[in-house]
Amino acid sequence: MPKATTTFVWSGANRKGQTVKGEISAVSVLEAKNLLRRQGVSAKKVKKLAKPLFGGQKIKAVDISIISRQIATMLSAGVTLIQTIDMIATGHNNPNMRKMLGDIGGEVKAGNPLSVALRKHPDQFDDLYCDLVSTGEQSGALETIYDRIAIYKEKAEALKSKIKKAMFYPVAVIVVAFIVTTILLIFVVPQFEEIFSSFGAELPAFTQFVLGISRFLQEYGLFVGAGLVVASIMFGKTYKKSKRLRDFLDDKLLKIPVIGQILKKASVARFSRTLATTFAAGVPLIGALDSAAGASGNAVFRDAILFVKKEVAGGTQMNTAMRATAVFPDMVTQMVAIGEEAGAVDDMLSKIATIYEAEVDDMVDGLTSLLEPMIMAVLGVVIGGLIVAMYLPIFEMGNVV
Repeated sequence: MPKATTTFVWSGANRKGQTVKGEISAVSVLEAKNLLRRQGVSAKKVKKLAKPLFGGQKIKAVDISIISRQIATMLSAGVTLIQTIDMIATGHNNPNMRKMLGDIGGEVKAGNPLSVALRKHPDQFDDLYCDLVSTGEQSGALETIYDRIAIYKEKAEALKSKIKKAMFYPVAVIVVAFIVTTILLIFVVPQFEEIFSSFGAELPAFTQFVLGISRFLQEYGLFVGAGLVVASIMFGKTYKKSKRLRDFLDDKLLKIPVIGQILKKASVARFSRTLATTFAAGVPLIGALDSAAGASGNAVFRDAILFVKKEVAGGTQMNTAMRATAVFPDMVTQMVAIGEEAGAVDDMLSKIATIYEAEVDDMVDGLTSLLEPMIMAVLGVVIGGLIVAMYLPIFEMGNVV
């Protein structure tokens, strides 16, 4: 079994006598010096790269998308796979990414297939990614497959970004509104209560209601906050462990007005894009449907796709099986039927993915435009209500005078 590589920092002189420095991945200091010597560098100092105190930057899905495009571009330009991996690793500013690419490069240099090296990093490269690379290696068309992988990852990240955009804005505004309201109730309203105590008259019902909430938060706010934190942590742990809970929430999310439609269209887009990519790469339809089920992003669609897989394995046409699930839109099943008749299922699926990705984009923009005035109205009612509640006794007192 090949040894894991380590990232080393080095400094030395090049053939022209100029001082140079950088980083390199190798199994040992001796191998690092030998590699540098081959590059025409006389190394004076070579040492292990110090690990960051808090573990360094996390490798994100978007990073994998970027390096996939870089690999596709370099392979199509005629750069060898080993050179490609080394060049990307050397130029990357994330130490964890450099370490991972160094390990993968070491495996490939030792004679192992790239797909085998990638499978040793399952958090970054899922089964679908590794299966596609393996298909490219077996067919001798790795650069073509990597171009498809890069397109797939870019589309997937763009779709994910759109979904996050739809969710982030309202959540962020609600959180800020909650924080502002809590601060007003805990720190500002009590100041008015001291003023009201000198009035010697009964306060309006609305003002009494707001003062009651303020007193409750002052006395039990810490307990309520702690309870919410504990409940959130417990829910998060339960969500990770319980498949039934995740499936239940996936089903309910699809029934939320507007948001549900966005999630449905996103799942159809993911299914179509994944199936088109795997099918075009030469992966058998049954295996491609397995990958599409895992990539759909929703339990309802996952179960529907697995049903389609079972029916297709039994000899049923895919469009017939899809129609039987009552999950896929009629347009999708009709386009798949046309693709099956014409023998161009992958092309038709790509068209479906493009259509639904565009629809998701439009719906997200529409949702954002719709939510902006609604959220501002809610904020105005909440903050304005607090202000009215505090000044109502003063207004009534002025009327009496």
